[in-house]
Amino acid sequence: MNEVESQMSPEVAKLSPARRSVPRRTFLCRMGLGAIALAPGAALFSSASNAFGEEDAIESGIRVGDAALLRFAAALEILEADFWIQYNELGGIQDSEVPGGTGIEAYTEAINVLDEDMNVYIHDNTDDEITHHQFLNAYLVSKGAAPANLNPFRTLMGSTATGVNRNKIGRRLTNLTQLTLDTSWWTRYRDGAHNPDLDPNLLISIGPTETMHFQTWQDKAGNAPPLTAVDPVTGVSVTFPHLDVSNELFTNNLIMPEPCPFLSRNLPRCSIIRPTKTQGVAMGALKFLTDMGLFIGQSPAFFSYMTQLAQAADAAQRGI
Repeated sequence: MNEVESQMSPEVAKLSPARRSVPRRTFLCRMGLGAIALAPGAALFSSASNAFGEEDAIESGIRVGDAALLRFAAALEILEADFWIQYNELGGIQDSEVPGGTGIEAYTEAINVLDEDMNVYIHDNTDDEITHHQFLNAYLVSKGAAPANLNPFRTLMGSTATGVNRNKIGRRLTNLTQLTLDTSWWTRYRDGAHNPDLDPNLLISIGPTETMHFQTWQDKAGNAPPLTAVDPVTGVSVTFPHLDVSNELFTNNLIMPEPCPFLSRNLPRCSIIRPTKTQGVAMGALKFLTDMGLFIGQSPAFFSYMTQLAQAADAAQRGI
């Protein structure tokens, strides 16, 4: 345990990123991150309109539980915007909507292997995440509730590659240089035998947008040729496998959800966007993002703040 970890509470320490012997730093792996982060967020949004703690507990003009859920969701969207902005600086379109970087030719050429419109996709995904956290925080403020504020934690170096916004070096929230990604997102909607939750919830308007992001990046990852590359900075070797295999779970052009059990296993299978169980989803989402190394280098105060937001969101209860 290092000095920083020793200063954390046991709960926060569990979230602190562990050392990894073989980090993965490829663009493709990192692209999956945005999609994964959205599944818990979508489930979180599904509870927001009806969730609250005590019936009479009001945080100014909004119920305490509603505010807690939306504040944690806003924090996640701020974090998403932070890492998408970094990608946009390198390979997206820099304009008045998402200004900042100047791009890097070699990086842009590499991602164009996946799709010649990658710069547009990266830009639009980035723009979406920015609007999401701005809207959620503005809504909280309009109700007299405190917004999510991660500005004190904008201390990470981030990439220093050619093309990034030099003014934001050392002012990032997320660390994209030491990621170890759980790639199970690839098969999330392809397994026809399972549904993680047979008690589904509805999504509000942000949810379908996030689903579109998920489908887009799964499609682009499927276009990747098999390759092994060595990171020129760290010397780490990364292999992206050949996905066009006989196992349907890994077929590279399947981007529509496969039919699965829905509502009851006694009913016929149905193709749906599978829900995620909402119990403990906020802490689960935070732990998931932390485990992949997204927050390596963040302060104990950051983990404490995010844990507090997540615990408050998970403590919200449904109304009847």
